[in-house]
Order: sequence, then structure tokens, then C-alpha cells
Amino acid sequence: MTETGRVVVIGDALIDELRDESGVREFVGGAALNVAVGLSRLGLPTTLIAMVGEDEAGDRIRSYLDDYGVDLVATPSPLGSSRAVSTRVDGEPVYEFNAAAQARRIHFGEAERSVVSGAAVTVISCFPFDDEEQTAELVSVIEHAPALVALDPNPRAGMMRDRAAFVRGFERAAASCDLVKVGDDDAELLYGEPLDDLARALLDVGATAVLATRGAQGASVFAPGVEVSMPIAEAPGPVIDTMGAGDAVLSSAVASLQSGMPGSSEEWTTVLATAMQVAAATCRFEGALLRLPSALSGLAAEDAVC
Repeated sequence: MTETGRVVVIGDALIDELRDESGVREFVGGAALNVAVGLSRLGLPTTLIAMVGEDEAGDRIRSYLDDYGVDLVATPSPLGSSRAVSTRVDGEPVYEFNAAAQARRIHFGEAERSVVSGAAVTVISCFPFDDEEQTAELVSVIEHAPALVALDPNPRAGMMRDRAAFVRGFERAAASCDLVKVGDDDAELLYGEPLDDLARALLDVGATAVLATRGAQGASVFAPGVEVSMPIAEAPGPVIDTMGAGDAVLSSAVASLQSGMPGSSEEWTTVLATAMQVAAATCRFEGALLRLPSALSGLAAEDAVC
């Protein structure tokens, strides 16, 4: 029986090591983990399926998920827990990944398949689509998922071994998805083409709807007969960190879709407006933890930044 409201997120969990002029700081992160925690903060019961090592970093990841009420189904990681070292270039993070992250792999055993089959929503983020066997396993799972499936490829150059294979695997999975999120950086890295062209092409592949994100320029939704856009929301205080913005947008959108897929431009506009407010709040704090607009209540209104 499907558990009402439960979301299962499949993907990565790691330690983000942030290096900048102020020093070195570490955060528990990973795109899939960020989405899982974000959904939990939005009030949805959430399970994360991810590779986690039996080491100190893995203990930190487990403790962090416990703190935010996210259940973990951990795939063993013989190389230890994944780590991403990020530096800032013009405000945007640039990543280097350790061997565990580059060899990431999800085990789809009985426990994992059972969790997905009992979920109301399945979300995939930062999956190794250049691994043909892994992609086939994932597709066999989501094709039989009972309800909504959302996908964010979240490609990282430092983790991707074969770009063409990644594209093939991503498109194969996208054909089974209700919502596919892609960013302007994804369009450039994977296809070298404009984001809007990619979004429309993904509809042709079989995706039901595409959420296209443009960073500070906002986001758009493409669906049959629907193309709507929304600028990033205005909010008090300066932008501190954009690292978790895309994950916050996806979390917010998935939460909005719990009651069903929107059927009109007006409904999609409401979904986007909410997501842009959540992203704007998230960017005003360091780290990738999803923040609600209410977290901005103490910031000076005169410092509002788009």
C-alpha cells in the first residue's frame, strides 16, 4: 500500500568541503540529500536511498539526516563516503570529487525496490547515467513506481566519465518521468545548446513536464500547451551562497505536486512562484540547506536583492 505523502529520493550523499578566502568549512551535502532534507523541511515524510560509507564522514551524514527526520536506506561504499571540494569562481561553486564519489553506485535490492514501490513520489538526482547497467536498473524501478516521478540529472564534469553515455542514460530515464528539472549549466555541459531548446526536446523524448532553471534569471516550466516563466523572487538581504538553489527549487516543486500535476498555465505559475521564493530564501544563507521565506523575517528590507 502506498504511504500517503512519502517521498523517496535516489542519488548522492556526501561531504561538501568549501574552500574560500575565509578558510575551509565542511557541510553535509549532495544534491539528492539536499532535496531529501528540503522535502522533510517542507513537511513531507522522506526517505533517501544513497551510497554512504562506514566511516566518520558517513556517521556525520547519518546524524544529519536523523536531525532532519529523513530515513536512510544506505548502499555500501567500499571506498568510503563521497566528498566534494568546492571553490568559488565568480560566486559559483566549482567541484573536485574523491574516488568514492566518482565510483558512486546505488544497489537496487529488495529493500530499495520495496521503498520505491510504497512511495507517493520518487525523485532522482545526481545519478550515474553514464553507467548503462545502473541506468537500466533505475528505469526498471521507476517504470513500476506507483505515482509521480521527478528527475534532476545534476551532471558534474568531475564525476562524469562518458558524456555521450550520460546523455543516453538521462534521456532513457527522462522518458518515464512526470517532471524533469534541468538548468542552464546542464544544457551547456551535456548538449551545448540553449536551455529552452533542451526543455522542448525533453518533452519530445517523453517527459510530461520540464522545469528549466536559470539561476538569478528565474525559471520556466514547459509542458504540452504550457510555457510559463517566473523571475527569481525579491527578498531582503544579500545573496550569500547559491549552492543549494537548484535543489531548493526542485524540493519546492515536488512538494507542490503532491496533490497532482498542474493542468494549466495558472497552476504552473503558482508552483513556480512558490519555488522562486524558497530559492531566494535559501540563497541568503551559507550552505545548501533549504530555507523557508519566513527565515528572512529578521533581515533588513532595505537590503532586498533580486
